[in-house]
Amino acid sequence: MEKLAQTKIDKLPKDQQDFLISKHSEYKFSFQEIKQIVDFAIDFNMWKEGSIKEVWVDKDHKKEIFKTIKKIWDDLKTKPNSYTNFTKSDYILDEKISFELNSKEYVGLGSCPVASEGTRCCNLLTLDAVESCGFDCSYCSIQSFYNQNKISFDTNLIENLKNIKLDPTQTYHIGTGQSSDSLMWGNREGLLDALFAFAKANPNVILEFKTKSDNIKYFLEHKVPKNIIVTWSLNTPTIIEHEEHLTASLDKRINSARALADKGVLVGFHFHPIVHYENYLDEYKAVYDKLLNTFEANEVVLVSLGTLTFIKPVIKKLRDRGLRSKILQMPFSDANGKSSYPLDIKREMFKHAYEVFKPWHNDVYFYMCMEEQSLWKEVFGYEYSSNNQMEEFMKNAYMKKINS
Repeated sequence: MEKLAQTKIDKLPKDQQDFLISKHSEYKFSFQEIKQIVDFAIDFNMWKEGSIKEVWVDKDHKKEIFKTIKKIWDDLKTKPNSYTNFTKSDYILDEKISFELNSKEYVGLGSCPVASEGTRCCNLLTLDAVESCGFDCSYCSIQSFYNQNKISFDTNLIENLKNIKLDPTQTYHIGTGQSSDSLMWGNREGLLDALFAFAKANPNVILEFKTKSDNIKYFLEHKVPKNIIVTWSLNTPTIIEHEEHLTASLDKRINSARALADKGVLVGFHFHPIVHYENYLDEYKAVYDKLLNTFEANEVVLVSLGTLTFIKPVIKKLRDRGLRSKILQMPFSDANGKSSYPLDIKREMFKHAYEVFKPWHNDVYFYMCMEEQSLWKEVFGYEYSSNNQMEEFMKNAYMKKINS
């Protein structure tokens, strides 16, 4: 039983724990075998694909049992997911959010936390005005960086932003949505007051607010500096309902973007992650078409494409939480030390998206986030020679629209 104690068996329902304890006693699995069997059992529960008791078939040899269970698990990961047996009641938030105020001595500009030398990257600078997020998207990497249930605000933010030293001859692209949602907190603790003042004082900064909320009240009531762009992370209603818990609906996000565009604020859209599941291309096309019918190209500064990419701590966190989610039910392929879809699935999802957005090709900046360099030529028909070149093209495109 010592081997089982080192696994995540305590994350399983009691009847499944007892079942595996009995089977382990009978077959004497190796540590690696029983550890993986427990992980398979957790995944079956998470995906709502039956229980370990239901898929178990006794065999003459333990290795045959392991191979049978692993094949069922592999088969589930390689077929397109279906959310037909999922309901809203499958998601239960059982932990309360708390807030803490910190008077920090300084705030720094960091590199994008998911940047990688092996992927084409825009060299985005990040400004962690708030730490941790109140939304509960199942795939989000923030949950592995911060205490998910404690939101931290810097009460000295406005002074700290004044103390950031920037070269007035350079253009900077800074995002506020990497450690939390940019808009969900509104102006709590003077957050937006500080960021608007920073944008006004630094016209050479492209300040991007990235969000899944519809909390635009402050923007509607104040004059927005022209170097502020507001971008929405969008997904299909299926993914929003089952994987992007507590976020605004698709219609609310698009309507909020429309309201800011009406005010003259440049908006953008991130399709990151595009998720592979049954009929996903048709559902995403409906979202793309809705944007094409709702916005003019001159109102939109960017469209980014990306997909699920996991680091090990996020996978561990998901299994520890015991969520009902399909997000790990996917074929894992190595992506520069992370886990993501195989390249053939990525080609399909990205090429499809870019082709639907053809009316915007000449006027909107398109890019892929955190993806292999080899995909650029296949998807967009061009590629960059370096991250620095991509950064310059991106900033030039954004500033051209800002100044126009």
